[in-house]
Amino acid sequence: MRVPGLVDLQVNGAAGIDLTAEPQRLWEVAAALPAYGVVAFVPTIITSDPAARETALAAFRAGPPAGWAGAEPLGLHFEGPMIAPARKGAHPERWLRPPSLDLVDGWSREAGVLMATIAPELPGALEVIATLAARGVVVAIGHTAADAAAVAAAVDAGARYVTHLGNAMPPLSAREPGPVGAAFGGDLHAGLIVDGHHLDPLFVRAAWRALGPERFVCVSDATAALGLPAGRTRLGDQDVVVAGGTVRLEDGTLAGSAASVADCLRVLVRQTGCTVAEAVATATTTPLALLGLPPREETVELELG
Repeated sequence: MRVPGLVDLQVNGAAGIDLTAEPQRLWEVAAALPAYGVVAFVPTIITSDPAARETALAAFRAGPPAGWAGAEPLGLHFEGPMIAPARKGAHPERWLRPPSLDLVDGWSREAGVLMATIAPELPGALEVIATLAARGVVVAIGHTAADAAAVAAAVDAGARYVTHLGNAMPPLSAREPGPVGAAFGGDLHAGLIVDGHHLDPLFVRAAWRALGPERFVCVSDATAALGLPAGRTRLGDQDVVVAGGTVRLEDGTLAGSAASVADCLRVLVRQTGCTVAEAVATATTTPLALLGLPPREETVELELG
């Protein structure tokens, strides 16, 4: 079927290329993504040596090489380093840093930083969130131990999104809803990795009913494993194992996905019973609206039903 071209807000890599380890290869990753129906994406750099962020920004600002064709990178997503050690997931602890204005000096939408994931409960985080939001950066809450009050304070400071809802954060409970409850009951958009591994189908259905296609953003969290057979590859400066459709550290921690966003949309339709049109909205008009961008004109041929 012919559908609008897909927009993926969380791409760590593809085709054997990890964007944190080899950020200078940004345009090669972009060239690989149209095979999966993606026409635009947000390249994601995880917690790492600051040089990776600088190299990624330089590659983005330099633009594509002559004769290039591929998915458009909309701006970078810095997922870390200002995240909670207890909720770091696959992020290397040695590169974690506390929030500070010095760390984000030069981060702005105009400079190429489109999104930033921050744990809002960390000291200094709210000032950083407000500063980045004023610079046009979409601030996301993620890799966090925040309670609902800390999430509310982050929203007041300018946060608008939750990174991979349900993963690397406290679970929802009756008297402490945390980030999950704040997303379900509030106005935040939330990214979800609906690859069949990161989230139980019941969680996906609950999130769908709470968020609807207007706030539910389907993301792949794709890594270098996208398009590779089972085996070993990299995520930043760490070895990961691709097996059974998952990407994991040696200790079993999930470390991104091997799925495309189109794969995730198929799972979303199957697990929630939503229409294909509703699913497609979660990877087209909904993420673009979050970013303040108009709908795109491209269409692609995909089987999503």
